Amino acid sequence: MGHAADHAELDLQLKGYGLTTAEITYRMPDSPSLLQTYVWQAYDLAPHFPELEKFLDFWHRTLDGPLHSVRYAHQRLIGPSEWRNLSGVWRLQ
Repeated sequence: MGHAADHAELDLQLKGYGLTTAEITYRMPDSPSLLQTYVWQAYDLAPHFPELEKFLDFWHRTLDGPLHSVRYAHQRLIGPSEWRNLSGVWRLQ
């Protein structure tokens, strides 16, 4: 990843976004008795998960495989107590 992508991810984390991973189980369109799994991962905001909701809406509108179930995990990578803004640095030699 480039520097811009690294900064974009850090900006999201500082805004409260955490890493969300979803395991999406769906039925095969040609063989509904068979289940397939798809793993989706993105930065998202708990507890409403707007990014995951957008993806699942896209799935319903665009893809043929009907959803069977969705399991997800979410972890904030930077918490409020882990980040402090520094206004200056003192260097002693």
